[in-house]
Amino acid sequence: MKNIVEKHLWLELSEDAQRQYVDARAVFTAWESAKKSAAEVRGGMHWQSKSGHDYLFRTSAAGAQKSLGPRSAETEQIYQSFVERKKQVEKRVADLSTELIRHQKMNRALGVGHAPRILIDILQKLSSSGLAEFFTVVGTHALYAFESSSGVFIGEQEALATRDIDLLWDIRKRLSFLTKMEILDTSFIGLLKKVDSTFELRQDQRHTAVNSKGFEVDIIRREAKDVDPHPLTLTDDDGDFFVVQARKAGLLLDSARFSSMVVSTSGHMARMNTISPAAFAKFKRWLAVQPDRDAQKRRRDILQAELVEELIREYLPTEVSEPVPWTQV
Repeated sequence: MKNIVEKHLWLELSEDAQRQYVDARAVFTAWESAKKSAAEVRGGMHWQSKSGHDYLFRTSAAGAQKSLGPRSAETEQIYQSFVERKKQVEKRVADLSTELIRHQKMNRALGVGHAPRILIDILQKLSSSGLAEFFTVVGTHALYAFESSSGVFIGEQEALATRDIDLLWDIRKRLSFLTKMEILDTSFIGLLKKVDSTFELRQDQRHTAVNSKGFEVDIIRREAKDVDPHPLTLTDDDGDFFVVQARKAGLLLDSARFSSMVVSTSGHMARMNTISPAAFAKFKRWLAVQPDRDAQKRRRDILQAELVEELIREYLPTEVSEPVPWTQV
């Protein structure tokens, strides 16, 4: 790993580490695709006899059943195709999962990542629970996605100094989100406890959960508009997160998306969905000039904006500037 002489300090990954990231990402994306295919064949199919006739039933993972019709050449083919596909998909997921473990060890050995493990664990849980589409990572932790796609580490630790992750919840998808949570049969704080059992909601700040090591998860939303309910909890559980309004979060929801595999110091991997680097830099520039912004946070806002602008120029030239009118709001 070598220093790059720019306005800010960047640490470039070694050639071995860069190759390892590319190889690990290839396996990771193949695994993601395989998991999606596996979700399509969750549950099973079986025959049931009724009144002397056999009927094919499709069962969901939750145990619900749907008849596909009486035994016939067509339903026999449906059954056989399903069984074969399910077997193939499950084997592919198992094989790729084994490969991921190998790459996790290689990532750790070659120093491919430096994101906090708790961040990766939270992102993995959102993905495995089918909830990733409802949240966008905003704030400081988004920097890990930008640097991962650039083959560098941010060398100025002040820019990464934070003990909380901001998750922007898309209230426009509220009904779909609540349906998912009902299927999962848990509250969101309950889901976080599966990542770390010490997470508890702060009683003085119900949009924040904190674990025993002081790491916080904040759930934010756009400012209430149209028919948005306010105030509201994240789920129907009264003991769950209250979702706090964040200034101009609506503009962030409408910004271009950016998605990247991020890697922890332990080598574990997860996908982070965030806003584009250009939108991030513009938002930080806007935050820095707000009169009520804390002076220390204002300095970090400016530093982060400068870092991401430089990252775009030097390593992400395809990231075009966004027409987000932050200076006009």
